[in-house]
Amino acid sequence: MKDIKSWLKEHGVTEVEAMVPDLTGNARGKFIPAAQFLEMGEPRLPESILIQTVTGEYSDEHWDFVAPTDADMVLVPDPDTVRLIPWAREPTASIIHDCHTMDGKPHPLSTRNVLRRVIELYTAEGWQAVVAPEVEFYLVARNVDPDQELKPPQGRSGRAESSRQSYSIDAVNEFERLIEDMYDYAEAQGLDVDTLIHENGAAQMEVNFLHGDPLSLADQVFAFKRTVREVAHKHGIYATFMAKPMQSEPGSALHIHQSVVDIATGDNIFVDADGKQNARFRSYIAGLQTFTPNLISFYAPNVNSYRRLAPELAAPINLNWGFDNRTAAFRVPQSSAAATRVENRFPGADANPYLAIAASLASGYLGMNQGLSPTEPHLGTANEDAIEVARSLEEGLRKLQDVPELVEIFGALFLSAYEAVKLDEFEEFNRVISSWEREHLLLNV
Repeated sequence: MKDIKSWLKEHGVTEVEAMVPDLTGNARGKFIPAAQFLEMGEPRLPESILIQTVTGEYSDEHWDFVAPTDADMVLVPDPDTVRLIPWAREPTASIIHDCHTMDGKPHPLSTRNVLRRVIELYTAEGWQAVVAPEVEFYLVARNVDPDQELKPPQGRSGRAESSRQSYSIDAVNEFERLIEDMYDYAEAQGLDVDTLIHENGAAQMEVNFLHGDPLSLADQVFAFKRTVREVAHKHGIYATFMAKPMQSEPGSALHIHQSVVDIATGDNIFVDADGKQNARFRSYIAGLQTFTPNLISFYAPNVNSYRRLAPELAAPINLNWGFDNRTAAFRVPQSSAAATRVENRFPGADANPYLAIAASLASGYLGMNQGLSPTEPHLGTANEDAIEVARSLEEGLRKLQDVPELVEIFGALFLSAYEAVKLDEFEEFNRVISSWEREHLLLNV
């Protein structure tokens, strides 16, 4: 708190956003005047906020996971997450907090704590996991009617994109002022944003982050998604991280590049002294292949997520891996020996970054720990092979608790709560009658 106090005074902060990421990856918390924040001690919030559905509802099994009194939990501010909010009118800081039970233990329902537990597995082995996320999103015209389809927004030319502009410089420049503000806001918050490209979809962008510590990068993706939405609002449009926001456009992903280094030497453990990829690297890939079917709901956490994971779209549908193969689920990019890594292409942009990174690292850890062997690298177009993963949220949740090692890592309570919340979302969605059903079934069945 001493460091935080100095920082708040240095920047003339008058208000603090004390926040925690919930199960869906949304920011929950409270606004506190800075003077009160420094004097009141550690803030508290009801532990139930951690397991709300994406619509803010509670599962019917809610009381199986939290105290029937809806007890408080203690929030401990993380000084590494203190950021100045560049879009606020008054000097405002956001601080991500760690969630603890009233007796001081890490709260088992906190997704940030889940990722920490996975990182600790690596630390116990003398390893440091390294990740580099790539975040895709769409810019869309303002849309206040949920029954209307989303459309690309007008750029500076006054026209909306009507064709694919993959990697186009000029298409990005259509939103030059928005992009400049995005980078300015990211820099003001200390986000390690690197390159930006125009992706395959109309007004679809991708931002890459510099590689680093998994928890720090999860925090940054969490902050970045809020930032992009705010920048878009400033410019009179929306930014969406839905996995598949438009029927005729490709989905948006959260690709995660990952490697592991030896803490003592700093060497990449995926290669031997001669620079060649080793058995440990292959076992890491095998872990991703083995446990992704169980953890797919962490990569595809919403009913909309599975519209992205479909044949003939730019997303994986099976468990193939390959060298520099963007059609495979697990891609090994061309790189130097020291930068040897694997890219997990399953997570959607709608994923909770803490859970997506935790799932990926846990899978690789178990693969190495158990000495698993992968399939042969795929040499062709992988998405022409058979579908090997779930096609709906309900199906994706069925295998979540089938592997004892995963239950031990993530915690039985957390997995049960996650499953209950996501099944509640699925059932709520399943009650909605779509326009397709009215059009094709109303008078024909």
